[in-house]
Amino acid sequence: MAFPSASLPLIQLIIQPNSPIFPLPLVLFPGAMLPLYISKSRDRIMMNNLLQTETDQRFGVLFSNSNPTDPSSASVEVEIGCVAEVVNHQILRDDRFYLICKGQERFRISDILRTEPYMVAAINWLEDGPPPDPAQGNDIEKLASEVEDYMKDIMRISNRLEGKKQDNQKVDVDIRKGQFPTPFSFYVASFFNSPTEQQLEDAVTRLKRERDTLKSTLNLLTDASALL
Repeated sequence: MAFPSASLPLIQLIIQPNSPIFPLPLVLFPGAMLPLYISKSRDRIMMNNLLQTETDQRFGVLFSNSNPTDPSSASVEVEIGCVAEVVNHQILRDDRFYLICKGQERFRISDILRTEPYMVAAINWLEDGPPPDPAQGNDIEKLASEVEDYMKDIMRISNRLEGKKQDNQKVDVDIRKGQFPTPFSFYVASFFNSPTEQQLEDAVTRLKRERDTLKSTLNLLTDASALL
């Protein structure tokens, strides 16, 4: 099992608080890459307008379970999303697009300004706050290390279940890659693709949820490997 932050222009977001919003059935986190194929008419209109602006090619990604074939079903099911910046794009025939985007910073929707031809919302910048118990902030580095260790153990057990030889060896891979706890918490959350993790407003709580989820996963895999 393989476990595959940029922070820019705060001033620009404050000056331009109205953002095009792209509801998608996925969750984007800061630092994560997002490939997109744009073919629907309303999405092409949004991207055409966006790409004509050379200074700020960003839009908001918001998780939604709405029917993608019915634009009128678009609804805001969560209020926290992530800004995506277009880092590369290719224009195809009929104004279809291939985009490569990168998650930047999170935002909270304060007001839906319009929904046609695409959604535009007033947004507020969202930064991680302190944990509910300030004393827990002292444990954040320990939590990040525990999360990384659980990920390595899951990889090790998965190797065994897949018949690879290094089943009893520690996985010697730098999953964290020198990231500080907060960006690392987003990196791990991107594997869960869960809007719940995106709504959490402090890194300690996020890391705790990730640790507990990974621990449960490891226990299940360990039980499965014992049957081999």
